[in-house]
Amino acid sequence: QKTHLKSICLQYLLLNSHCFCLLKNGMGLIIFFLCAYVPKTEADRCKWEEVLQDLQTIKTSKDIDVSLYTANADEDVKCQELVMRCFFLETEVIFQECRIKNCSKTQDVWNIWKNGNDSFEKNKLASTKSEKCKECEEYEEKNFTEFVQNFEKVIQRDCK
Repeated sequence: QKTHLKSICLQYLLLNSHCFCLLKNGMGLIIFFLCAYVPKTEADRCKWEEVLQDLQTIKTSKDIDVSLYTANADEDVKCQELVMRCFFLETEVIFQECRIKNCSKTQDVWNIWKNGNDSFEKNKLASTKSEKCKECEEYEEKNFTEFVQNFEKVIQRDCK
């Protein structure tokens, strides 16, 4: 949708070679404001926002009782992508556990895993692994509550 709107903006600007022509009529004014406003709102939105909302939903669950490798919220910024991947790998563990135990939050856990993986697919970042970065299994195992708290902190740090 954003790409389509940018295309319309570009076509409109190319058709009207003078910027002041845009401001002479109402339609030009509307398109001008849309072109200026839409990219800003897209940029302001955190790509992990939906994941954060689902984490809020599952964190009070009483029927999820697992120990998970839990990355530290204050890991080196160079390790951010690997830390996020670790959280999403562990979310898959939660999902499998929920399926077995028929947890009330199974769908929400699935949404976290799916949205996270979709974000990784859309934003293929170059994983430059620093020597400081740990593998997921190198982190301490913590209970579900601590896992969710750290996951939220990591996302909030990434969204600033």
